[in-house]
Amino acid sequence: MRIGGRLAAAIEILEDMQTRHRPAAEALRDWGASHRFAGAGDRAAIGNIVYDGLRHRATSRWRFGADTARADAYGALLSGFGLALDEIASQLDGDRFAPTPLTKEETESWRQSDLSVAPGTIRANAPEWSEFFFLEGFGEDWVSEAAGLAARPPVDLRVNTLKADVAKVTRALQKDGVHPTEIARNGLRIPPVKGFGRHPNIQATPEFEKGWFEIQDEGSQIVADLIFAQPKEQVLDFCAGGGGKTLALAAAMENRGQIHAYDADRGRLAPIVERLKRAGVRNVQVHSDRSTLEPLKGKIDRVVIDAPCTGSGTWRRKPDAKWRLTEAQLRARQSEQAAILDEASSYVRPGGYLVYITCSMFRAENEEQIYAFGERHEGWDLLSAGEVWQDLFGFDKPSPWSEDLNCITLTPAATDTDGFFFAVMQKMA
Repeated sequence: MRIGGRLAAAIEILEDMQTRHRPAAEALRDWGASHRFAGAGDRAAIGNIVYDGLRHRATSRWRFGADTARADAYGALLSGFGLALDEIASQLDGDRFAPTPLTKEETESWRQSDLSVAPGTIRANAPEWSEFFFLEGFGEDWVSEAAGLAARPPVDLRVNTLKADVAKVTRALQKDGVHPTEIARNGLRIPPVKGFGRHPNIQATPEFEKGWFEIQDEGSQIVADLIFAQPKEQVLDFCAGGGGKTLALAAAMENRGQIHAYDADRGRLAPIVERLKRAGVRNVQVHSDRSTLEPLKGKIDRVVIDAPCTGSGTWRRKPDAKWRLTEAQLRARQSEQAAILDEASSYVRPGGYLVYITCSMFRAENEEQIYAFGERHEGWDLLSAGEVWQDLFGFDKPSPWSEDLNCITLTPAATDTDGFFFAVMQKMA
């Protein structure tokens, strides 16, 4: 397919999403199933237009003066792909599968728009309701922090030190363009794709099948390191999900001690068994029934809560999510997070640690939850996650956001990772 056919397909998919309020992955999958003539390269290219259209939606619609899928798709080529108006027109010329070219009015609207005078949420490519929450957390830097979530993400790998090391995996995947991550100690990165490109399918490699590495964002690797789990400890991963952090903790603990992996959603927990087997992990006990955790109350060294949240820190990878999310949903998450904190804390032994993590960049889900927990429960000390960061990663790396070195927030703009919040509290003996 030429660029015109790819652009037309992207507009069709974006219109389907807008009309039927569907997630991007679902709409792309269904389009691919009904257009089997499109090869893997075409599907990847169409996906790039769709996702860049969603990443830059606010800017594109403001500059074109139209709330349409057409504005999203053309805006993707201009903002995400970095193509010029004349370049797009030239490539679409004579392509019978291309959508209607940009009109003179559309072209002039784009050229004459001045983003420097646009509202903050337009420049940030963020929903209007989210301005308060970004401003609350990042002050005058909120636009640049939110805008960082509109960039294309890399593919990050965590080397499984139970089976391999960074040098070994780097040699094996050299042709795929991997290089060490800047902060995470056992991470490798494949840079974001450009234009119509696609990332290599590294999950189809023998090295992946042998359990040498997992796909895991560098930010997720970093917060797993900050948990500081030690061999022989008892750890409870209270919201284990698919097991990404469980696997990282098992490697850090050298397969010694015991990790209890639990999630209230059995569906989310389902993939963990196969992942544990592939990674060679032997110190994890999986719990799908909360009642089986009862004997652990008051006995766990480190309880980890990777809390259900809005996922705002992952908007680079799931840009459709930011346009579906509402403030009401955020408020509902806050109630759920508070309840989880209260319950999970009961498993911590005296002198043990309660770790709270989200993939959100909103203070309402992060610092506010930690401070509110401290008000509800006596006998807990908020420790300095910032000092642990400095001990682990030094002073010469990008630094996370922090008001006081206690709670920290990783962001695409600050640390070149997905957005993650991390805090740790110790139960007084």
